[in-house]
Amino acid sequence: MTKARDIMSPTVGWIDETLTVQQAALKMEDESFGMLPICNGEGRLQGVVTDRDIIVKVVAQGRDPRSVRISELADQGEVVTIGADDSIEEAIETMKRHGVRRLPVIDGHDLIGMLSQADIARALPEARVGDLIADISSKAPNN
Repeated sequence: MTKARDIMSPTVGWIDETLTVQQAALKMEDESFGMLPICNGEGRLQGVVTDRDIIVKVVAQGRDPRSVRISELADQGEVVTIGADDSIEEAIETMKRHGVRRLPVIDGHDLIGMLSQADIARALPEARVGDLIADISSKAPNN
């Protein structure tokens, strides 16, 4: 059985919750990320921020990205993640259920990677890829 850790992207950038939205946007640009996990000073996952969050919650509202803290954009409640040893089928169901295209991969409390729709598509038989992308894309408004 293929696990999340087998196909995830192990290099994961993240942003400290005390930094500004502008700093997050610059990191996204530098590293070509569309989403960053938000962690606290201990490296614990607190939420995620997407490029869309920055546009909708900051720029479109006329807020100053240099003064808005990234913690203000962290999702309230539990962050949607996948365990490193969870199956690809579980990852697919989690993405569908929550309407997300990317999942932080955790091992215990440690953030160890990111699992994207593209990672899963590369690991699936070709016949399933179209259905996966269509299903997740129809439900994923923001990430």
